[in-house]
Amino acid sequence: MKSIQFAPIAFMVVLFQIHISSAEAQQTNIPLIGYTELKTNLEGGRHVNVRTMRASLVKADGTSARKIADQLITEPDSWTQFAGWSPEGRQAIIVRGWEDFENARWEEMNKTFRHTRKGYLVDSFLVDMETQRPTNVTGIDRVSFYNTGLFFWKNTPGKLGFTAMINGNSHPYKMDADGKNKMDLTKESKEFSYGFSSSPDGKRIAYHKNYQVYVADADGKNPARIETKNPFNFAPTWSPDGSLLLFLSGEHYNCHPCLAKPDGTGFKKLADRGGYRGTVDFLDVPDFHGGSSDVPCWSMDGKSVFYTAIADNKVELFQINLDGTITRLTSSKPMTLHYHPQPSPDGKHLVYGSKRDGIRQLYVMNLADKTERQITNLPVGNAAMWPHWQTSK
Repeated sequence: MKSIQFAPIAFMVVLFQIHISSAEAQQTNIPLIGYTELKTNLEGGRHVNVRTMRASLVKADGTSARKIADQLITEPDSWTQFAGWSPEGRQAIIVRGWEDFENARWEEMNKTFRHTRKGYLVDSFLVDMETQRPTNVTGIDRVSFYNTGLFFWKNTPGKLGFTAMINGNSHPYKMDADGKNKMDLTKESKEFSYGFSSSPDGKRIAYHKNYQVYVADADGKNPARIETKNPFNFAPTWSPDGSLLLFLSGEHYNCHPCLAKPDGTGFKKLADRGGYRGTVDFLDVPDFHGGSSDVPCWSMDGKSVFYTAIADNKVELFQINLDGTITRLTSSKPMTLHYHPQPSPDGKHLVYGSKRDGIRQLYVMNLADKTERQITNLPVGNAAMWPHWQTSK
């Protein structure tokens, strides 16, 4: 494909409408993308590679790549992962993880996780983009040794959501922006809840519990299951107007993008992934966990969905309108794998990962003409994963 020709700076202010730090704003208005770099071919299994994860930034034209929050990884066997942005783009969400090396060896031998207080410490930080100061909001009035999934509660300034490991199960939590007043939203549950988010109006939440999708009030009360008649339902996300939920549904490793209304009606299969298992192998050595989930996402206007599927024995990118009209976005050479698509805040570009020639790099596509630009240039044995556009109001 041809390279994207980015517009002049004066036009980019209108095109992307992205807030960046004042120092960067003096240089350019090309938006930032947060992502994670890691080694992929170190012998020894999962942990020896995962502990090389570093939260990173790059501009959407591929320039100014750099690490962020390195002050969080002074301890051996610790790592950072880029996980999102605040609504106005002034804070980055960074997960800082640590695992005891002996616990990791046990996991590798037994091919399963062992999440214990002695074996792990995982927290979600807010990093100020101006000062680079990190704040461990999940470590304040701590409720768990394993805290991920941090997000800013929609339409409710001063509130955050996250997911905490409690007695071996994952629980959705709500808290104040300073990390205080943490509230377990599924307090009595003995089941594993994940994929937690708030509705655009901030009045409801969605999550999956034991692979069934639930919608509840913002305080966790009145949970209602969305009936699909499928055993595997995963990662619900709200449409921009809150009228629909998008999630994967079907059999494990054979599930497809589906839609339903928050009241549980209107369930339908939107697209077929053509036999794609839906997991991205992000290591080049054996991984007992099987990779990272590759889930569909909404377009910014809520009129279509981006997803990955097998076509011609490759994992390609697609866009499907809610009426079922499909546009194939990529047509690649054999052995190519695309993953983790995310639209830009203005809806005109798409960032995604693509494994070509054995290396997982990030690309940005201009959706108007399908031209793309490679924005990372990592050597063999490295990967760029989990991209997030910097947001703005």
